[in-house]
Amino acid sequence: MKKIYSFLFLLLFTVSFAQIPSGYYNTATGTGYTLKTQLYNIIKGHTDNGYAGLYTTYQTSDVDNFYENDGTVLDMYSENPSGTDPYNYSTGSTQRCGNYSVEGDCYNREHIIPQSVFNEQSPMVADAHFITPTDGKVNGMRSNYPHGTVSSATYTSQNGSKLGSSSVSGYSGTVFEPVNAFKGDIARMYFYFATRYENTVSGYSFPMFDGSANKVFTTAFLNVLLAWHAQDPVSAREIARNNAIYGRQNNRNPYIDHPEYVNQIWGGTSSTDSQAPTAPTSLASTSKTSTSITLAWNASTDNVAVTGYDVYANSVFKTTVSGLSATITGLTASTSYSIYVKAKDAAGNTSASSSTIAVTTNSSGTGGNATDLLFSEYIEGSGNNKALEIANNTGSSVSLSAYTIKKQTNGAGSWSTGLALSGTLTTGSKFVIVNSSISSTCYSTSAANISTSGTELMFNGNDAVGLFKNGVLIDIIGTFSGGTANFAIDVTLRRKSTVTSPSTTFNLSSQWDSYATDTCNNLASKIAKPIDEEIIDSDEIIIYPNPSDGNFYVGFDNLDTTYSIEIISFEGQKVFEKQNTTDSAISVSHLAKGIYIVQIITDSKTLIKKIIIN
Repeated sequence: MKKIYSFLFLLLFTVSFAQIPSGYYNTATGTGYTLKTQLYNIIKGHTDNGYAGLYTTYQTSDVDNFYENDGTVLDMYSENPSGTDPYNYSTGSTQRCGNYSVEGDCYNREHIIPQSVFNEQSPMVADAHFITPTDGKVNGMRSNYPHGTVSSATYTSQNGSKLGSSSVSGYSGTVFEPVNAFKGDIARMYFYFATRYENTVSGYSFPMFDGSANKVFTTAFLNVLLAWHAQDPVSAREIARNNAIYGRQNNRNPYIDHPEYVNQIWGGTSSTDSQAPTAPTSLASTSKTSTSITLAWNASTDNVAVTGYDVYANSVFKTTVSGLSATITGLTASTSYSIYVKAKDAAGNTSASSSTIAVTTNSSGTGGNATDLLFSEYIEGSGNNKALEIANNTGSSVSLSAYTIKKQTNGAGSWSTGLALSGTLTTGSKFVIVNSSISSTCYSTSAANISTSGTELMFNGNDAVGLFKNGVLIDIIGTFSGGTANFAIDVTLRRKSTVTSPSTTFNLSSQWDSYATDTCNNLASKIAKPIDEEIIDSDEIIIYPNPSDGNFYVGFDNLDTTYSIEIISFEGQKVFEKQNTTDSAISVSHLAKGIYIVQIITDSKTLIKKIIIN
């Protein structure tokens, strides 16, 4: 789990072990299922505070004093262990609202072992040791499915919890997988339930249960729980929760107080598990800088459970992660790296290598221009009103043959095969791709560079769209594998003028301006010029001085020359235009500070210059 508390704070909670009543486990002297029965006799007969009483318990048992440390409800299905939570709940409020249409509406009570398993009987229905406060939407998506490892996700919550097809050996149904930080917590709740209700559990029907009173779990699901217990040890949060519930129910979860009881009763997996995970698949670079490369891949499967992934560059070990992405840092600019990934399980078995990909880091210099092409506009409107716009702010013409657009579907899975681009995009120009069924009132398909019904132009508000160069992601709208939540639905987005280069990290507020549905009037305000047009930069046309005071002049050999001028912001928007003029003075005092592209057209000749307004 994420450890954001200080050493002193950790020490204080470690000392809380002393809150175990003296002699509480004195009769727990056996091994195997004998020990389990001894623990049952210790923790049975707890105080039943009723179903409504759970909310009172949560005010002390499930409070975030460990991550943001803000006193909000600590919900395992929405807590972001490594960053800011997507939303928060206050204890005693936003509960039981009955409207769980989206995440963040309100929270309710999640039975880790579903109520239907024990027919909603007491005292199980109100036992806080395995009933936690969780977001109502995610709770509903988890439904009555068992917890396990997901092979292919059909739903991903905002904190990364997943619902999808099972990768648990021998079970082909749907399972729910929490984030790694809480897998041990949930495993120990299952072990508690198997022990506290040893006298009735053999009569419960559930895919994880084998119908016995002793072992309780099927071998496949037991191995998953044992792996989760091993990879996510008892945390200060669990200790505090155990103490708080004891104060209300007068019984404890013995597997939090004594984690070693788990292996003493059910045994471990390391001595018997000799099967290695499958190799990770679909390894790809999702972003890169001059000194780092970010990667993503599809999950491996294992007969027990995958516990982590080792990442290698040029056959040198770089990092271990528990998720399906990693960033390698400390690299050298303009250098090619051969990268592969291996999966491992709790027993130390390691998979074969994934396929090896070659990724070259960027050049660290930008020369004052954008480093590459970038998305400048995104339209996700009504019906098939969908369009993308790409701007060239590099200062040079760019061949599009190396570029493709790819889309991810519903925040999960792999990128699409890709829509290949072609032609040449002159600097300061834009390239427009539209859905072939876009309404004529929004945009004319004949005016677009590409009109297509391909999947890349069938995006919805939760589909990440990426711009790739030579197979490597360089710019993105949305977050890869960001889940089904909408980030941009029924909206037009335009890149802010402060964004001068592409980015593989999507930030709506800092990178984009938002407009109402079907706002199409700015799309391709500057269409790519024909590639046979002559572009010159010579003494025939001059611009002087650099407009630090908000004005500059255009000079020609022939003082009576008629010309047109356009000024384009660095994100590709036309901010000034003057047609068929002979005036030499141009006033730009209304423009904000920044870098701009000036395009002057006379007859068949074009001059493109970069100016900096100070």
